[in-house]
Amino acid sequence: MRDGSVTIFAQGDEAILEKFIEIMKSPPLPAYVKSIDIREAKPRSAIKYFTIKPSPLHEELQEGFGAIQSIFMDYWREFRDYRSEFRDYREEFRSFVNEFRDYREEFREFAKRTDENFKTIMEKYGEISEKLATILETLTRESKETREMLNETMKLLKEAIEKY
Repeated sequence: MRDGSVTIFAQGDEAILEKFIEIMKSPPLPAYVKSIDIREAKPRSAIKYFTIKPSPLHEELQEGFGAIQSIFMDYWREFRDYRSEFRDYREEFRSFVNEFRDYREEFREFAKRTDENFKTIMEKYGEISEKLATILETLTRESKETREMLNETMKLLKEAIEKY
């Protein structure tokens, strides 16, 4: 109606009408009900369907934006509830950074010992076969690549933790 009220003519089984009225008392946001004025009327057996008479376009759009804003605010509130959870994960990731630092140092030590062992073998046994030299070069190259990958992973993990 022009004054913002809504007129509904409903007819049907009494139990269904009572349930309908209960539902109307607490509609989803952004709609609200100030009051309900119930008036009994004679049923009209000729009525077989119903229509919803829309408001002018600008009013319908305004109402739609209000509903969208309400939905957005619901999601926003829900997301705010997860902020502390993300903070918890950020702290958890920080503890992993220290753990990875420990492993990085351990891996460096392992690589150093491996390099030293290969040097010792080379010195002990002199010249080795071409095949063994190829294996040694492959291991050395892969060891270097692994170290680089670990360093890059640590860098990305640190950036991700700082971001979140």
